[in-house]
Amino acid sequence: QAFLSVTSVLNVAVFRGRFVLEDLVEEMKQQSPALSFGPLRPDGQMAVRGPFPALRVLREFLWLKAKSLSEEDKAEGKSHQRPRRKLQEHRGAAETRSSPREKQEVVLDTDVYQYMRHFFPRIFQANGVVISGVTDGDITTVSIESAARKAGAAHGLRARKTIEDYSVELQKILRKERICFKERSRGEKQRYRGLCERLKPRHPKVLIIPYDTHIDVVGTSAGVFGFTEQLRS
Repeated sequence: QAFLSVTSVLNVAVFRGRFVLEDLVEEMKQQSPALSFGPLRPDGQMAVRGPFPALRVLREFLWLKAKSLSEEDKAEGKSHQRPRRKLQEHRGAAETRSSPREKQEVVLDTDVYQYMRHFFPRIFQANGVVISGVTDGDITTVSIESAARKAGAAHGLRARKTIEDYSVELQKILRKERICFKERSRGEKQRYRGLCERLKPRHPKVLIIPYDTHIDVVGTSAGVFGFTEQLRS
């Protein structure tokens, strides 16, 4: 299985009350003609399937829309606040103030993200930034937080570009094979997991991702083929 098409469930309920959701979906379809959109559910969720780069562009399009709404709400809130008299107090101890932080997000295929985390962990340990990931099925959203000053913003942009560059290159070469446990006994599942653990040292560039119902094998075509052939033999 090549990383050519993925499915993600989007939740557009956050836009309810600010947009007509059906109109927003039509705008999304025009924005991303390469994607296939499922029906919009009453709870605001819908399935979207298509090439991963197109899905990432759609995610960022929606994120920018949500960000603009948040900024509008903040501006309206400030305009309704009454001016307050500044109080000056003499304090014996110095105050510690939290500096504002700048946040960026990168949307990655979950398997590519896990491969990067396993084999290239230093990518997610850049200086001057805090990097975390939230997985939602086939998609993982990576958040990059840096201090909202010039030097901090530069660190964040550099970390984002590094993550994006690695993910693009890995998408070109990585493949995935799924070994399903359908109708297998608990003993057979344990045997497969044990075999995978014993074979891993022979295939150092292959990532084994165990689940309750299956095992995913992620790596180059040659690496995945070699691992699965040994496993089946």
